[in-house]
Amino acid sequence: MNQVLLYCRPGFEKECAGEVQDKANTLELFGFPRAKNNSGYVLFEFYQAGDADKFIKLQPFSQLIFARQMFATSAMLTGLPVEDRITPILETIGEEFPICGDLRIETPDTNEAKELLKFCRKFTVPLRQAMRKRNVLYVKDNHKKPVLHVCFIASGCCFVGYSYPQNNSQFFMGIPRLKFPSDAPSRSTLKLEEAFHVFIPREEWDERLAPGMWSVDLGACPGGWTYQLVKRSMFVHAIDNGTMAQSLMDTGQVKYHAVDGFKYEPARKNITWIVCDMIEKPARVAHLMGEWLIKAWAKEAIFNLKLPMKGRYDEVLQDIENLKVLLIKNGVKFKLQAKHLYHDREEITVHIQRLDNRSPY
Repeated sequence: MNQVLLYCRPGFEKECAGEVQDKANTLELFGFPRAKNNSGYVLFEFYQAGDADKFIKLQPFSQLIFARQMFATSAMLTGLPVEDRITPILETIGEEFPICGDLRIETPDTNEAKELLKFCRKFTVPLRQAMRKRNVLYVKDNHKKPVLHVCFIASGCCFVGYSYPQNNSQFFMGIPRLKFPSDAPSRSTLKLEEAFHVFIPREEWDERLAPGMWSVDLGACPGGWTYQLVKRSMFVHAIDNGTMAQSLMDTGQVKYHAVDGFKYEPARKNITWIVCDMIEKPARVAHLMGEWLIKAWAKEAIFNLKLPMKGRYDEVLQDIENLKVLLIKNGVKFKLQAKHLYHDREEITVHIQRLDNRSPY
C-alpha cells in the first residue's frame, strides 16, 4: 500500500496535487501525484512502501487547504463483478490494514460519481457484515479507531483504504451536510456555518460561539454571515454600504454602519469575532484581518480570500505566508487554518484564533 487518495472540489485537482506534492517533499516522503481534471480526487503514489501510512500520520489534515479527505490506499480495483463485489474488496485488505471502527462507502463529488450514492447506501450493510466476519471491522462502531474507506469511481471500480480518526475529516465524503435556512437572506450563510463546523470543535461551541458576544461582519449585506451570528444570539456590527435584510434588523441584535469595511474601527474593544466575505483582492483582505488581530480588536477571525483564475495555489501560499509573517513580526500568538470549503467556489476560507489575551489598550 503506497498511495494516498485525496478528495477535492472538481476543477481544483491541480491545486490539490501541488499541495500534496509540497507537503510530501517537506516530510521527505517522495512520490508523484496523478490528477485528472474534474475528477474530484487526486491519487498520490509514493516510491517507498509504507510511506502512504507515514504521510496520513505525519501530515496534519487540518493544514491541507484543498483536500476534503485523505486516506492510504492500494491500487484501484477494476472490473468488480456485479454478482459479487464483496469478495474482491475483502481480498485487497492485507495485513497492513488496521482493524477499523467505521466504514464509509463514498464517491468523489462529481455528478457522474454521485449517481452511485444510492448503490453505496445499499451496499454498506452487506459489506459491513462481511468485513466484521473477516475481523476487518470491529463488531461495534468505534469512532476512536481507524476509518475504512471504499471510494467508488464507477460501478465496477473502487479504491479501498483507511484513515486515522484524529487526522481526517469527520464528515462523509469530507462534506458537512447542511440545510439552507429558509429565512436566511442569502446562500452565503452556509459558508460561515460550514466554517464553524470545520474550524471550531463542537465541544468548544458553548465557549467560543457563546450568546451575548459582540461581533463584526465586514461586507455584511444582505446579511448571510450576520444571520449565522444572530442565530447564535450574538450582537453584530454589520459594516457595508448596501442594504441589510430587514428581518435581521428587526431582531434588535444588529447595528448597521454604512462604512467602508477597510475604514471601520470599533468604538469599543469588546469584539470577539470578526468575519469578512468582501469581494476584494485577497492580499488586501488578509492584511486587513492581520491588522485587526494585531490591534487586538477581535479574538477570532473567519474570512474568505478570493482566488485568481490562474496561479490559485501560489496566490494562496503567498497571502497566507505574508499574513503569518505580519502576525509573528508583531508578536501575536495565533492558530491559523485555511480550507477550500464545500460551499466555497473560487475562494478559500481562513480562520485565525489569537492564543493570548494581550491588548494594546
